[in-house]
Amino acid sequence: MAKSIPTTSMGLTGDLKKPLGLAHKPRRKVEYSMPPEKLEIFKSLENWAEKNVLTHLKPVEKCWQPQHFLPDAASDGFFKQVEELRKRTAEIPDDYFVVLVGDMITEEALPTYQSMLNTYNGIRDETGSSLTPWAVWIRAWTAEENRHGDLLNKYLYLSGRVDMIQIEKTVQYLIGSGMDIQTENNPYLGFIYTSFQERATFISHSNTARLAKHYGDENLARICRTIAGDEKRHETAYTKIMEKLFELDPDSSVKAFANMMQKKISMPAHWVYDGQDEDLFMHFSAVAQRLGVYTAADYASIFEFLVERWSVEKLTRLSGEGRKAQDYICGLAPRMKRLEERVQLRAKQTLTVPFSWIFNRPVKL
Repeated sequence: MAKSIPTTSMGLTGDLKKPLGLAHKPRRKVEYSMPPEKLEIFKSLENWAEKNVLTHLKPVEKCWQPQHFLPDAASDGFFKQVEELRKRTAEIPDDYFVVLVGDMITEEALPTYQSMLNTYNGIRDETGSSLTPWAVWIRAWTAEENRHGDLLNKYLYLSGRVDMIQIEKTVQYLIGSGMDIQTENNPYLGFIYTSFQERATFISHSNTARLAKHYGDENLARICRTIAGDEKRHETAYTKIMEKLFELDPDSSVKAFANMMQKKISMPAHWVYDGQDEDLFMHFSAVAQRLGVYTAADYASIFEFLVERWSVEKLTRLSGEGRKAQDYICGLAPRMKRLEERVQLRAKQTLTVPFSWIFNRPVKL
């Protein structure tokens, strides 16, 4: 994570050089210039993408909408439905809400993710309404993802268990700050990242569903399972794109995979900030680790899944650099195991911190 900037350097309205009180220093821009032959690969894949990627989208009329899971404000029974929702959530522990809020805020920073996809050479939406399959995917994927934050946001609001002003400020900070996932404007790096990240969100939402059911809120469990289902579809699309790139251009693909793993996959909310806690992402991640919502073991399992999915060990037609990248990837699993052990050791510490999202109540890390 980038070095923190003390909040004391920010005035009441924030430092204009750090939009919205950016709590971290961005790296200098690294520009990736994709040679013409690589651009041609993505151009040549447009028909393939239409038949193999866009099929993982759902027509709007067949999609679920947030209102399908929420009290109906037009119904005479609205207030009773809200009361029942609040009763179900009343006994859920604070630490669960910290994780659920963190997941929701991550989903709400969607404008940043669409902007990031539109920086990638060869696939960006050049006009804002382009009809290339890549552009159609970017917009439709964004539209599907948009429902996730909307639904969780409204559910949390109705629960009365969280400080919505602090949550709303956090969302504004995060969107204003952006993110730095180090994919440059390289679609190979970008699709490695999205493949990894969609599987991570599938795991995280699946585990919040499991815990919600354990705590007795079946409707919240259904919400989280439904969102996880979307993430799984999107994961399938992105991993399929990379599978095709490994087939057509194994050398660039394996080097991109090694590049991203060397830098480590940062979560999209790694610059999350609430105006108070500059280590908020680290604290949120520690709670998620302790509850088993998203852990170092999950990170390692995603990596192993992708190595097998893309048959990295069996790749041929590699350059010298490509073979080095392949060796690095194939030897990484034991290192991840040691990392997991260190994380588990740190998790045994009994630190507690207050979270503004839950009215500054303390939560064990």
